[in-house]
Amino acid sequence: MILAAGKGERMRPLTLTTPKPLLQAGGKALISYHLEHLRRTGIHEVVINHAWLGDQIEETLGSGEQFGISIHYSREGSPLETAGGIVRALPLLADDVSDWFLAINGDIWSDFDLSGLVPPTDADALLVVTDNPPHHPQGDFHLNDQGLLSNDGPHKLTFTGISLLHRHLFKGLTDQAGKLGPILRDAMNHGRVKGLYHSGQWVDVGTPERLQALDQKLAHGTSGSHGKN
Repeated sequence: MILAAGKGERMRPLTLTTPKPLLQAGGKALISYHLEHLRRTGIHEVVINHAWLGDQIEETLGSGEQFGISIHYSREGSPLETAGGIVRALPLLADDVSDWFLAINGDIWSDFDLSGLVPPTDADALLVVTDNPPHHPQGDFHLNDQGLLSNDGPHKLTFTGISLLHRHLFKGLTDQAGKLGPILRDAMNHGRVKGLYHSGQWVDVGTPERLQALDQKLAHGTSGSHGKN
Protein backbone atom coordinates (compact mmCIF):
# COMPACT_ATOMS: atom_id res chain seq x y z
CA MET A 1 0.00 0.00 0.00
CA ILE A 2 1.20 3.49 -0.85
CA LEU A 3 -0.14 6.06 1.60
CA ALA A 4 -1.13 9.06 -0.50
CA ALA A 5 -4.14 10.68 1.19
CA GLY A 6 -2.50 13.58 2.98
CA LYS A 7 -3.16 17.21 2.10
CA GLY A 8 0.53 18.09 2.03
CA GLU A 9 -0.01 21.30 3.95
CA ARG A 10 3.71 21.91 4.50
CA MET A 11 4.23 21.65 0.76
CA ARG A 12 1.89 24.54 -0.03
CA PRO A 13 1.43 26.37 -2.32
CA LEU A 14 2.50 23.48 -4.59
CA THR A 15 -0.15 21.15 -3.18
CA LEU A 16 -3.02 23.59 -3.57
CA THR A 17 -3.48 22.33 -7.12
CA THR A 18 -1.42 19.09 -7.17
CA PRO A 19 -1.52 16.19 -4.69
CA LYS A 20 1.87 15.70 -3.07
CA PRO A 21 2.55 12.21 -4.56
CA LEU A 22 2.31 13.73 -8.05
CA LEU A 23 4.86 16.48 -7.40
CA GLN A 24 7.90 15.89 -9.56
CA ALA A 25 11.58 15.38 -8.78
CA GLY A 26 14.10 14.41 -11.41
CA GLY A 27 11.42 14.76 -14.09
CA LYS A 28 9.17 12.14 -12.51
CA ALA A 29 6.29 12.09 -10.01
CA LEU A 30 7.35 11.01 -6.52
CA ILE A 31 4.88 8.13 -6.52
CA SER A 32 6.26 6.85 -9.83
CA TYR A 33 9.53 5.93 -8.15
CA HIS A 34 7.63 3.73 -5.70
CA LEU A 35 5.65 2.00 -8.42
CA GLU A 36 8.81 1.27 -10.41
CA HIS A 37 10.59 -0.09 -7.32
CA LEU A 38 7.63 -2.30 -6.47
CA ARG A 39 7.52 -3.74 -9.96
CA ARG A 40 11.25 -4.49 -9.89
CA THR A 41 10.77 -6.22 -6.56
CA GLY A 42 8.12 -8.47 -8.07
CA ILE A 43 5.10 -6.84 -6.45
CA HIS A 44 2.32 -6.44 -9.00
CA GLU A 45 -0.74 -5.60 -6.86
CA VAL A 46 -0.72 -2.14 -5.29
CA VAL A 47 -3.32 -0.26 -3.25
CA ILE A 48 -3.19 3.54 -3.16
CA ASN A 49 -5.40 5.50 -0.77
CA HIS A 50 -6.26 9.05 -1.64
CA ALA A 51 -8.43 11.96 -0.57
CA TRP A 52 -7.10 15.44 -1.38
CA LEU A 53 -7.21 15.88 -5.18
CA GLY A 54 -7.41 12.11 -5.45
CA ASP A 55 -9.03 12.23 -8.88
CA GLN A 56 -5.75 13.56 -10.24
CA ILE A 57 -3.92 10.52 -8.88
CA GLU A 58 -6.34 8.13 -10.58
CA GLU A 59 -6.26 10.09 -13.83
CA THR A 60 -2.46 10.10 -13.87
CA LEU A 61 -1.77 6.53 -12.79
CA GLY A 62 -4.85 4.80 -14.13
CA SER A 63 -4.95 1.04 -13.72
CA GLY A 64 -1.17 0.87 -13.38
CA GLU A 65 -0.67 -0.73 -16.79
CA GLN A 66 1.97 1.83 -17.75
CA PHE A 67 4.03 0.63 -14.77
CA GLY A 68 3.44 -3.07 -15.35
CA ILE A 69 1.37 -3.42 -12.19
CA SER A 70 -2.29 -3.41 -11.13
CA ILE A 71 -3.43 -0.47 -9.01
CA HIS A 72 -6.46 -0.53 -6.74
CA TYR A 73 -7.70 2.66 -5.11
CA SER A 74 -9.04 3.20 -1.61
CA ARG A 75 -11.03 6.43 -1.83
CA GLU A 76 -11.37 8.28 1.45
CA GLY A 77 -13.15 11.50 0.51
CA SER A 78 -12.20 13.27 3.72
CA PRO A 79 -8.62 12.27 4.62
CA LEU A 80 -8.30 9.62 7.31
CA GLU A 81 -5.23 9.35 9.51
CA THR A 82 -2.63 6.72 8.55
CA ALA A 83 -3.98 3.84 10.63
CA GLY A 84 -7.56 4.64 9.66
CA GLY A 85 -6.62 4.67 6.00
CA ILE A 86 -4.96 1.29 6.33
CA VAL A 87 -7.96 -0.19 8.15
CA ARG A 88 -10.31 0.97 5.40
CA ALA A 89 -8.03 -0.53 2.76
CA LEU A 90 -7.46 -3.84 4.61
CA PRO A 91 -9.97 -5.82 2.52
CA LEU A 92 -7.82 -4.98 -0.51
CA LEU A 93 -4.51 -5.67 1.26
CA ALA A 94 -4.68 -8.94 3.17
CA ASP A 95 -6.41 -12.19 2.25
CA ASP A 96 -6.29 -15.92 2.90
CA VAL A 97 -2.91 -16.17 1.17
CA SER A 98 -1.04 -13.64 3.29
CA ASP A 99 -1.77 -11.50 6.33
CA TRP A 100 1.29 -9.35 5.65
CA PHE A 101 1.48 -6.29 3.42
CA LEU A 102 4.03 -3.63 2.56
CA ALA A 103 3.21 -0.01 3.43
CA ILE A 104 5.12 2.96 2.03
CA ASN A 105 4.63 6.67 2.63
CA GLY A 106 3.90 8.34 -0.70
CA ASP A 107 6.03 11.39 0.07
CA ILE A 108 9.45 9.80 0.51
CA TRP A 109 12.27 8.87 -1.86
CA SER A 110 14.78 6.12 -1.12
CA ASP A 111 17.13 3.65 -2.74
CA PHE A 112 16.15 0.98 -0.19
CA ASP A 113 15.94 -2.49 -1.75
CA LEU A 114 12.41 -3.65 -0.98
CA SER A 115 13.36 -7.27 -1.66
CA GLY A 116 15.26 -7.17 1.64
CA LEU A 117 12.01 -7.13 3.58
CA VAL A 118 11.10 -10.58 4.92
CA PRO A 119 8.11 -11.02 7.27
CA PRO A 120 9.34 -11.89 10.78
CA THR A 121 7.91 -14.97 12.45
CA ASP A 122 7.86 -13.46 15.94
CA ALA A 123 6.53 -9.93 15.39
CA ASP A 124 3.61 -8.00 13.95
CA ALA A 125 5.63 -5.33 12.14
CA LEU A 126 9.02 -4.75 10.52
CA LEU A 127 10.03 -1.10 10.14
CA VAL A 128 12.91 0.26 8.10
CA VAL A 129 14.88 2.87 10.04
CA THR A 130 17.76 5.12 9.04
CA ASP A 131 20.13 7.78 10.39
CA ASN A 132 18.50 10.93 11.72
CA PRO A 133 18.35 13.82 9.25
CA PRO A 134 19.10 17.40 10.32
CA HIS A 135 15.36 18.17 10.47
CA HIS A 136 14.67 15.31 12.88
CA PRO A 137 17.77 14.90 15.09
CA GLN A 138 15.91 13.26 17.97
CA GLY A 139 14.90 10.22 15.90
CA ASP A 140 11.88 7.98 16.47
CA PHE A 141 12.81 4.52 17.77
CA HIS A 142 15.74 2.66 19.31
CA LEU A 143 16.98 -0.48 17.53
CA ASN A 144 18.60 -2.97 19.91
CA ASP A 145 21.06 -5.78 19.24
CA GLN A 146 18.23 -8.30 18.95
CA GLY A 147 16.64 -6.33 16.10
CA LEU A 148 13.73 -5.07 18.21
CA LEU A 149 12.50 -1.51 18.13
CA SER A 150 11.55 0.35 21.29
CA ASN A 151 10.20 3.78 22.15
CA ASP A 152 13.17 4.63 24.35
CA GLY A 153 16.89 4.08 24.05
CA PRO A 154 20.24 5.85 23.90
CA HIS A 155 20.51 6.05 20.13
CA LYS A 156 17.24 6.56 18.30
CA LEU A 157 16.90 6.22 14.54
CA THR A 158 14.34 7.69 12.15
CA PHE A 159 11.46 5.67 10.71
CA THR A 160 11.65 5.82 6.92
CA GLY A 161 7.96 5.29 6.24
CA ILE A 162 8.69 1.83 4.77
CA SER A 163 7.29 -1.14 6.67
CA LEU A 164 5.89 -4.64 6.58
CA LEU A 165 2.70 -4.84 8.64
CA HIS A 166 0.53 -7.74 9.80
CA ARG A 167 -3.22 -7.31 9.79
CA HIS A 168 -3.23 -8.44 13.45
CA LEU A 169 -2.02 -4.92 14.34
CA PHE A 170 -5.40 -3.52 13.32
CA LYS A 171 -7.68 -6.14 14.88
CA GLY A 172 -10.84 -4.58 16.25
CA LEU A 173 -10.07 -1.12 14.86
CA THR A 174 -12.20 1.00 12.52
CA ASP A 175 -11.22 3.57 9.93
CA GLN A 176 -11.37 6.12 12.75
CA ALA A 177 -8.33 4.49 14.36
CA GLY A 178 -6.24 7.63 14.00
CA LYS A 179 -2.51 7.64 13.39
CA LEU A 180 -0.28 4.61 12.95
CA GLY A 181 2.37 5.80 15.42
CA PRO A 182 0.52 5.00 18.66
CA ILE A 183 -0.42 1.55 17.37
CA LEU A 184 3.20 0.78 16.55
CA ARG A 185 4.40 2.12 19.91
CA ASP A 186 1.92 -0.08 21.76
CA ALA A 187 3.15 -3.11 19.81
CA MET A 188 6.74 -2.14 20.66
CA ASN A 189 5.85 -2.17 24.35
CA HIS A 190 4.95 -5.83 23.86
CA GLY A 191 8.14 -6.65 21.94
CA ARG A 192 6.27 -7.16 18.67
CA VAL A 193 8.06 -4.74 16.31
CA LYS A 194 11.31 -5.53 14.52
CA GLY A 195 13.59 -3.01 12.86
CA LEU A 196 15.84 -3.08 9.81
CA TYR A 197 18.58 -0.47 9.44
CA HIS A 198 19.02 1.24 6.07
CA SER A 199 22.40 2.89 5.54
CA GLY A 200 21.64 4.20 2.06
CA GLN A 201 19.79 7.17 0.67
CA TRP A 202 16.47 8.42 1.96
CA VAL A 203 14.57 11.69 1.70
CA ASP A 204 11.33 12.67 3.40
CA VAL A 205 10.01 15.25 0.93
CA GLY A 206 8.16 17.46 3.38
CA THR A 207 8.75 20.99 2.12
CA PRO A 208 9.17 22.76 -1.23
CA GLU A 209 12.82 23.31 -0.37
CA ARG A 210 13.47 19.60 0.14
CA LEU A 211 11.59 18.79 -3.05
CA GLN A 212 13.77 21.24 -4.95
CA ALA A 213 16.93 19.78 -3.39
CA LEU A 214 15.87 16.24 -4.34
CA ASP A 215 15.03 17.39 -7.86
CA GLN A 216 18.51 18.85 -8.29
CA LYS A 217 20.22 15.80 -6.87
CA LEU A 218 18.26 13.37 -9.05
CA ALA A 219 18.90 15.53 -12.09
CA HIS A 220 22.65 15.36 -11.41
CA GLY A 221 22.66 11.75 -10.21
CA THR A 222 23.85 12.63 -6.72
CA SER A 223 20.84 11.84 -4.55
CA GLY A 224 22.25 11.43 -1.09
CA SER A 225 20.44 13.76 1.29
CA HIS A 226 18.08 13.15 4.18
CA GLY A 227 14.98 15.06 5.16
CA LYS A 228 12.23 14.71 7.75
CA ASN A 229 8.72 16.05 7.40
